[in-house]
Amino acid sequence: MTGVRLLIVAALLAGLLAGCDNKPGAGAAPPPPPVTVSKPIQKSITEWDEYTGRFVPVATVEVRARVSGFIESIHFKDGQIVKKDDLLFVIDQRPYQIAVEQAKADLERARAKYDIATSDVDRATALVRNQTLTEREFDTRKSTQRDAAGQVGSGEAALKQAQLNLEWSEVRAPIAGRISDRRVDAGNLITGGQTGATLLTSIVTLDPIHFAFDGSEADFIRYLRLAASGVRQSSRDTPNPVAVRLADETEFKHQGRMDFVDNVVNAKTGTIRGRAIFDNKDGLLTPGFFGRLRLYGGQRDAFLIPDSVISSDQASKIVFTVADDGTVGTKKVELGPIVDGLRIVRSGLAPTDRIVIDGIQRARPGQKVTAEDGTIKAPGK
Repeated sequence: MTGVRLLIVAALLAGLLAGCDNKPGAGAAPPPPPVTVSKPIQKSITEWDEYTGRFVPVATVEVRARVSGFIESIHFKDGQIVKKDDLLFVIDQRPYQIAVEQAKADLERARAKYDIATSDVDRATALVRNQTLTEREFDTRKSTQRDAAGQVGSGEAALKQAQLNLEWSEVRAPIAGRISDRRVDAGNLITGGQTGATLLTSIVTLDPIHFAFDGSEADFIRYLRLAASGVRQSSRDTPNPVAVRLADETEFKHQGRMDFVDNVVNAKTGTIRGRAIFDNKDGLLTPGFFGRLRLYGGQRDAFLIPDSVISSDQASKIVFTVADDGTVGTKKVELGPIVDGLRIVRSGLAPTDRIVIDGIQRARPGQKVTAEDGTIKAPGK
């Protein structure tokens, strides 16, 4: 029995030793980590470039009086909508009414003198023919008539000026829009005229309304290249479509069009000023609102990839790629805006590139990975 037991123990030891021979060595390398790869989506898209800007009124007017005097009454409510020619302020009109009456009296006096001078010339005409009156006396009478006519013209001009000053004593809205608050109250003495006039209030137009923004020099050059090649017309010549979303909106709801591009690039900021115009029937778009604008950038063939696969390498944007032998590499890419939930890649990729779309944290440039084919999908799909 003892011999049998020895044989069993020996067999068990042999099996254990054989099993140990089948295990990998302690220093063996682990298998390459798995990652999911996909080729970029290639399709023809309508490109939209995005800019941040602010709504500004098409017209802004500072309301100032043309004549001086005491404010007698105010005829608007602070912040209300006013129409063109609505009465806003009335300046004490009594001095200007007196000036009108004085000008009328002066004009009547001048006309009376002109009538007398004309009668003298008419009577003198016959006397000159009979040589009862000298030529010199006749010329003097005609000169008096011309002087009287000049006085009549001067009186008429003075009356028009006095009537105009009386009209200007009523300060009316020069444009339609929303008025600001009053800057002076009734009873205050204000200064009118072309210089140094007192600011009374201001008015801004609301419909339509402008949206002003700054575009980069690089974008401006790209637009010029597209216009030269006939792919996209310049916004200087064509009202290219735009859309804006407000701070509390997720979609670009407000449709407009470009109506101005500045003539110089700002040397300090490297940007150029652009402007779009929007209808604003409901008055929602208010001067001073910030917004995000989309500008039509043309039709083009582009590569689309998820934002999640893009990494940063100092100042550059990169994506990880996998070669046929499983080696991880990187490619520097130039990015565009998001379209249909995916990021446009303007340059840096080829249609055959296999991009790491999952397992990026396991991808190390120069190392091997096990690549599994996947599919790029837009977020939420």
